[in-house]
Amino acid sequence: MQPKVKKALHDIWQASTREEAYQAFDHCIERFSPKYPKAMECLAKDKASMLAFYDYPAENWQHIRTTNPVESVFATVRLRTDKTRNCGSRTTTLAMAFKLMETAQKKWFRLRGYKLLADVITGVKFVNGIKQSGDQKQAAA
Repeated sequence: MQPKVKKALHDIWQASTREEAYQAFDHCIERFSPKYPKAMECLAKDKASMLAFYDYPAENWQHIRTTNPVESVFATVRLRTDKTRNCGSRTTTLAMAFKLMETAQKKWFRLRGYKLLADVITGVKFVNGIKQSGDQKQAAA
């Protein structure tokens, strides 16, 4: 990936507010569409879902924006299953994958802001990562 495009993408997801992210997003699309039309079209199509993390507590943003935990677990399982190919039945392979994931789970970190998940589940509104109280909701309306 070109360094300038990478920096522009970082400017989008590292913005502190949704408005700043939209500005960076529009700037990125405008700047790189001539050179990378298909990539920018793909980004523009998924704009709302890519920036949906602004509707959640700021403490959870880091966890929402990354897929590293999933990729790490699957890499471990893939490595072991590739090494033991054709050694055992489907049942033993599934059991091995389960035990590998169970072992990996012990090393996982607790979510930052995990206590705020109850608010998310009950439908409390967050704007730019900040919990909205009743007074703030009325002022926004």
